[in-house]
Amino acid sequence: MTADPPRLRADARRNVEGIRLAALDVFRANGLNSPLDEVARAAGVSKGTIYHRFGGRQGLIDAVVEELVAERIKGIITAVSAIEDPVERFESYLRQIWLLQYDEPAANDVLLRSLPGSEPVAALCEHANEVAGNLLGDAQATGVIRDDVTAEDVYLLIWERGIIARSCAQQPRDGYRRRLEYTLRGLRSTAC
Repeated sequence: MTADPPRLRADARRNVEGIRLAALDVFRANGLNSPLDEVARAAGVSKGTIYHRFGGRQGLIDAVVEELVAERIKGIITAVSAIEDPVERFESYLRQIWLLQYDEPAANDVLLRSLPGSEPVAALCEHANEVAGNLLGDAQATGVIRDDVTAEDVYLLIWERGIIARSCAQQPRDGYRRRLEYTLRGLRSTAC
């Protein structure tokens, strides 16, 4: 029989929740590599309190990644699963993932695997890649998507889009989205 972990005092619980909420805001706006000083400042605590309560950056990210990114990716998967046409389902998945990378730096960091030591982040990225590979196979079975495109190619396209989104922060969203369509058209077979 294991003992229950000690309950935190009310002020410590408020600190933990305040840090968590501040981390969500800071990471959403600036990505997972945001300085912990920013999180501490937003939470109204010292950086030492973050280390004490979460063990550091990795522990803090692991504590918020589900709410921060996983829910969004799972929402995309659920939305595209309702699409009947396999090609439209595959293209919609890529389009939505690519726009998520543009819109949310933290999601982009997850999909770029910028934190290889985080088990929850790695698992989330693997799941997204597995879904993309399955959607690719279904779309290729229709003959509309090129048969020489591999699941690794799709992963690298997601990775490339993430680098573009990160490097070209000043580009307008409409231009970014327009260029996504060029990439999607390039995945179609020449017969279509």
